[in-house]
Amino acid sequence: MRLTIEYYLLPPEKRRFPRSENLENPNLYHYALFSDNVLAASVVVNSTILNAKEPEKHVFHLVTDKLNFGAMNMWFLLNPPGKATIHVENVDEFKWLNSSYCPVLRQLESAAMKAFYFNQGHPSTLSSGSSNLKYRNPKYLSMLNHLRFYLPEVYPKLDKILFLDDDIVVQKDLTGLWSVNLHGKVNGAVETCGESFHRFDKYLNFSNPHIARNFDPNACGWAYGMNIFDLKEWTRRDITGIYHKWQNMNEDRTLWKLGTLPPGLITFYRLTHPIEKSWHVLGLGYNPSIDKSDIENAAVIHYNGNMKPWLELAMTKYRSYWTKYIKYDHPYLRGCNLGE
Repeated sequence: MRLTIEYYLLPPEKRRFPRSENLENPNLYHYALFSDNVLAASVVVNSTILNAKEPEKHVFHLVTDKLNFGAMNMWFLLNPPGKATIHVENVDEFKWLNSSYCPVLRQLESAAMKAFYFNQGHPSTLSSGSSNLKYRNPKYLSMLNHLRFYLPEVYPKLDKILFLDDDIVVQKDLTGLWSVNLHGKVNGAVETCGESFHRFDKYLNFSNPHIARNFDPNACGWAYGMNIFDLKEWTRRDITGIYHKWQNMNEDRTLWKLGTLPPGLITFYRLTHPIEKSWHVLGLGYNPSIDKSDIENAAVIHYNGNMKPWLELAMTKYRSYWTKYIKYDHPYLRGCNLGE
């Protein structure tokens, strides 16, 4: 609240970040970060910059919602990311992102979807298995969560962008990702399948003929949260159109339940290039037995799962990798009683 109030008390000329000429320069290293969590976003930016060899070449494109827009701006005006460039936008001002263009928005506005979320005790709103609480996470209702399928619309002048979730920490210089040869694919990601886990049959409903006919149940899943996207190839192959086609077919949630990974697996099927596993180590939000050396050798660690590092239920053994990027002596954090 303090950040928001201070932001809107600033004269308009003081609300601008420097180096705006970098925002559309395709020769720089561009990041997309969509978040409504100021503290989490600050860790992503801080950790990336502190581990970057040439911070002045890094550009952060943050998108948040109107509720957090003032606070997100004010935080980075007060705590600028060194020589890097930063820009904050409000997803509610993307006028093209409306229910006539975007199937998931239309579905989120539907009576059936509202009943699914808000009348959860009512048996008629539950299909088998969907009473699982993880499917009722409010993040699935946020357009920020689905914006990842519209990257070329948001950044039409860029050739490549690195997409980062807000529950990650960067531990190494990431610039090598922009020179990874994707071999004509659109998405560079770390694969997540072991011998039997995280294959397509875990995420998609193969009893549905549309799924069974088009996808291999043993195809390897991959991780959202640190993805290098070739936006030119994305546009050429009309990736957003593929996403819209499948999202429209899933109006009744019979192809997959909820979330962005299943439609991502579908949309980027055979268009994902596997990158070296040490770029992105997952599971710090649910798995207590990740090898310490894997964590320490990782370029990016990801607290996917419910035990986020900013929550009290975070796993203590993993928390310090995140907290080291927070300035706990900051007056705003002291005022919020936030401590290590």
